[in-house]
Amino acid sequence: MAVYLKDKIRNIAIIGHSGEGKTSLFEAILFKNKAIERLGRVDDGNTVSDYDQEEINRKMSIALSLSYLSYKDYKFNILDVPGFFDYEGEMVSALTVVDTAIIVTSAGGNLTVGTEKAIDFCTEKGIPMFIFINGVNKENSDYLKTVAAIKEKYGTRIAPIELPIMNEYEMTGYVDILSMKAYDNENNEIAVPADLSAVAAELNGSLTEFAAEANDELLEKFFSGEELTLEEKKKGCKIRMMNAELIPVVAGVAVVKPVITNLFENIISFFPSPDERPSRPAQNAAGEAVALSCNENEKFVAQVFKTIVDKFIGKFQIFKVASGKVKVGDILYNMTKEETEKVSSLLLMKGNKSEPVEMLQAGDVGAFAKMNYTSTGDTLCDVSFKVNLAPIEYPEPVFAMAVSSAEKGKEDKVFGGLAKLLEEDPTFRLEKNIETFDMLIYGMGETQLDVLCKKLKNKEGVVAKLSEPRVPYRETIKKTVEQQGKYKKQSGGHGQYGDAHIRFEPKPEVDFEFSDEIVGGVVPKQYIPAVEKGLRESILKGVLAGYPVVGLKAVLYFGSYHDVDSSEMAFKMAASMAYKEGLSKANPVLLEPIMSVNVTVPENYMGDIMGDLNKRRGKIFGMETVGGKTVVKGEVPQSEMFKYATDLRSMTQGRGRFSMQFERYDEAPAATAQKIIDEYNKSQQQ
Repeated sequence: MAVYLKDKIRNIAIIGHSGEGKTSLFEAILFKNKAIERLGRVDDGNTVSDYDQEEINRKMSIALSLSYLSYKDYKFNILDVPGFFDYEGEMVSALTVVDTAIIVTSAGGNLTVGTEKAIDFCTEKGIPMFIFINGVNKENSDYLKTVAAIKEKYGTRIAPIELPIMNEYEMTGYVDILSMKAYDNENNEIAVPADLSAVAAELNGSLTEFAAEANDELLEKFFSGEELTLEEKKKGCKIRMMNAELIPVVAGVAVVKPVITNLFENIISFFPSPDERPSRPAQNAAGEAVALSCNENEKFVAQVFKTIVDKFIGKFQIFKVASGKVKVGDILYNMTKEETEKVSSLLLMKGNKSEPVEMLQAGDVGAFAKMNYTSTGDTLCDVSFKVNLAPIEYPEPVFAMAVSSAEKGKEDKVFGGLAKLLEEDPTFRLEKNIETFDMLIYGMGETQLDVLCKKLKNKEGVVAKLSEPRVPYRETIKKTVEQQGKYKKQSGGHGQYGDAHIRFEPKPEVDFEFSDEIVGGVVPKQYIPAVEKGLRESILKGVLAGYPVVGLKAVLYFGSYHDVDSSEMAFKMAASMAYKEGLSKANPVLLEPIMSVNVTVPENYMGDIMGDLNKRRGKIFGMETVGGKTVVKGEVPQSEMFKYATDLRSMTQGRGRFSMQFERYDEAPAATAQKIIDEYNKSQQQ
């Protein structure tokens, strides 16, 4: 296997909405290059990139997949990225390391949600983009109408560089706008169709002017009336594409009889090499910024951006070399884990198949096998050059469910299996709620959590059960009461005697406060701590629905004791009795957790969002515009937000996102509280 230098490498992510044909394009690229002998189909479950059983069952990608191909003397590393919203983290991983994104969209004459989100994300991160409009051979498809729909939102930077030549529903070739030449599907030159000449000429004029504006040299030549050469036009377009000022658009067909026109040459001409892109931010061990260079002669630095774990093929960590080179046998330092690792195997990936290689250099992408400590996101570097690359910024999981074992006694296997799956998918989180004792699994949506449970069954042989989490309610009191608690027991020999008079007061600014006003030794000092201990144990369970009590002050102000029969245990029991009787009389109320919520949506969805939050008993405090979108700020009870990730996606066609965090506890409405109390009482009777 040849070793490729940085200027001969192209790192590409294929992204876009689910179902638009990303995996099919990935397959078509490999097939056209003869990197695979047979063209797989998503519906048949035999594509290179969708090899996981759940991907085959669902006919959709759920994890990014890497493959490479050699074209002329170039190497293309291509990542097939899931388009379903629950797997946004996979897109984040891919776009952290690639140098260009191919956005696949359908030729339906409109701007799809996935295309919009992909363009917005790449724009935000400064990633060059290239649009492949797929399925121009389908009935009612319209390439130019689709271009116009995308251009309506994103303006003149959306620019076709090819026009499809159609014979009814068959794409038979294309017109290259920059050269004003036409080619058939085998790239043999043909005449420019008469019905496309005028459109092609108009597009050529605007694209040439666009290219000329890339730098002063080209602009001066353009305004002097000289004709730009084809290479100068391509150079100008590439500069503007790298600056996110130009998004080239082409047409094609990714399934059955693939037509990908001049895609390979376009990748060479327009897509930047790794050394033409800004280096990832890095810091040394002291936290100081370090400038890295994509140069094979520098010290080695790389970051793992994906882990694959398969019971048949083992565990691989896919990485991109930020600088330097790595060979089999090298000793590397893992900055994240602070451990050394030996490179026992270097691989190139084609889906779930691998090929050994002896060395990889700056800008290239490959995989390690048999690493002991390394996981996704870790930085590996030369032991003499310890630097950390910026972490991969995954989206915060916003959808939570309680997870348990469907079979008694297998909880440890369920939780252990999920912990293993974290190696492959760092976008979900496991967390034990110390109040409700639920084991919570947080993810991006229902589909992701369902897939994780299916994988758990396939890989570990255990069945996980998902249920709605319990809300960590609280209880408190609203009025002051005084209550005696007397514990007296005589059963032969020494008896038990404790008598405590306690005043219970509301004190919202504390969780619990205890003090005593004992005078004259009516309760000996050695028993006062027992009273406090009895109360602290009691407040863990309220008198309404068994939730912890907060905002409570307890004052021991009187009592009595027996010289022989009194004990610490007796006074603990007396305090517990006073607590149960006293709190029942102190107007106890249920408190519910209130979350601070920020919902970011396009402005035209604002009314729907505000109406929905009101239905959830939310309070809206304001709105602001950030990055062309509206951020609605408010507070909503936690109990109303468990399915919000799914509902928001439905209301906004996937365009909305939200974040929330705990704010405070408020008194629950009477109807809500009564429902919870009734459910608690019913459970106690079972």
